[in-house]
Amino acid sequence: MFRKMRRSPQALSREEMIDLLKTETRGVMSVHGDDGYPYGVPINHFYNDEDGKLYFHGAKFGHRVDAVKSDPKVSYCVYGGEYKDEGDWAYRVKSVIVFGRAELIEDTAEIERISRLLCEKFPCPQEYVEKEIEKDTKNTLLIAIKIEDMNGKLVHEA
Repeated sequence: MFRKMRRSPQALSREEMIDLLKTETRGVMSVHGDDGYPYGVPINHFYNDEDGKLYFHGAKFGHRVDAVKSDPKVSYCVYGGEYKDEGDWAYRVKSVIVFGRAELIEDTAEIERISRLLCEKFPCPQEYVEKEIEKDTKNTLLIAIKIEDMNGKLVHEA
């Protein structure tokens, strides 16, 4: 069902892929959009070790939500972890592409819990987090991706 990575010597281990999902804060979620066009949206994420799912928060309406309701199959791409080998001019970059099915979560307690965990990835004051959660939870929707497959690689940009 899912394609194998063509350049397997560049493949990341499962642990390296999970680490990238945990440490990087942003990626692009792609859904089956309007009129058959793909729709990719940059978004912040949280990888939950407890259940192995990716979580996103946002408004209860919009293109992304409509697309997930229509077809829950999504992909999510994260890249980062750039570094240069000593004496090299080109960067090495890690990337992960996740494939899975999205589910919409409207449970208030779960939205608050995951929102707090997502915010721990950012250097914002706890008072700010609590104020935003109190103000916006009623208007917030979570999207969880149950990961069905993922692949990752390390590329040399030369």
